[in-house]
Amino acid sequence: MSVFLVYLTAFVVLVVLFKIAVVVPEREAVIIERLGKYSRTLYSGFHLLVPFIDHIAYRQNLKEDALDVDPQICITSDNVQVQVDGVLYTQVIDPVKASYGIENYRFAVTQLAKTTMRSEIGKLELDNTFSEREAINDNIVKALDEASGNWGIKVTRYEIRDITPTNTILEAMESQMRAERIKRADILSSEGKRAARVNVSLGDKEDAINRSMGEKQRRINIAEGRAKSIEITSQASAEGLNLIAEALSVPGGKSAVGLRLAESYIDQFRATLANCDVSVYPAELAGIATVADMIKSAGKKGSPSGSYAQSAAKQAKGGAE
Repeated sequence: MSVFLVYLTAFVVLVVLFKIAVVVPEREAVIIERLGKYSRTLYSGFHLLVPFIDHIAYRQNLKEDALDVDPQICITSDNVQVQVDGVLYTQVIDPVKASYGIENYRFAVTQLAKTTMRSEIGKLELDNTFSEREAINDNIVKALDEASGNWGIKVTRYEIRDITPTNTILEAMESQMRAERIKRADILSSEGKRAARVNVSLGDKEDAINRSMGEKQRRINIAEGRAKSIEITSQASAEGLNLIAEALSVPGGKSAVGLRLAESYIDQFRATLANCDVSVYPAELAGIATVADMIKSAGKKGSPSGSYAQSAAKQAKGGAE
């Protein structure tokens, strides 16, 4: 009998130890009730309870939790039906509120996410729902975070997983995409042709400018050459006139010039008579005599060209005969 009592006592002690000893893992919280009323919250570590008075009412996980939001039909602002689903991330920040503030916060927050998502999708057109995913996610998180404050949880983020239109809408979108691609191809082709024409016209313009500049330079060179030629001729004529003036200013210069003029006259007269079968005389017969007198006068004065003057006079007489 005594052995039985020993075993019974040991069993009761073990049961009591299991009832009063609580080990809470890391990132978890345990809600303790005493006689049916909230007593305290136990966090990670070893704790002892009052036997038969305290008991564990709830266990809350303080880690971030991912909840699937089931697919649902939403209607956009342009009356297009799309099927949308997503993933909701939550975290318990107040274990007491999460235990006593709501019966099942996971179910409540997912239902609230669905209704908020339908509301946000209804504000946008179909084309914008694909490009405004980030804005939709942010708006849903903001709305859920405000509503779930009394539940002791925090909505960290929401991600839209898929936005799937109906088959009819998908076919229409595919047709629209094909038309858009054809349009873009035509635009690119036309822009390429336009660029080619612009390049050709620019090339023609540059060629015309180069040709005109070359023609301009050629004419400038010709004009400069002619001007230079006229300048040289004028300078030579001026120098010749200066030499004649200097010759006239020295003693015997006038006689020498007169002799030169007479010689030129005779040469021209002889050239005129060379190809003629008839005799030709000057309009004034006195011209020959005048020339002869000039030559004789030059010879009498003893000019340096006296001998040359005498020979010229003889030639003049011979030509006249």
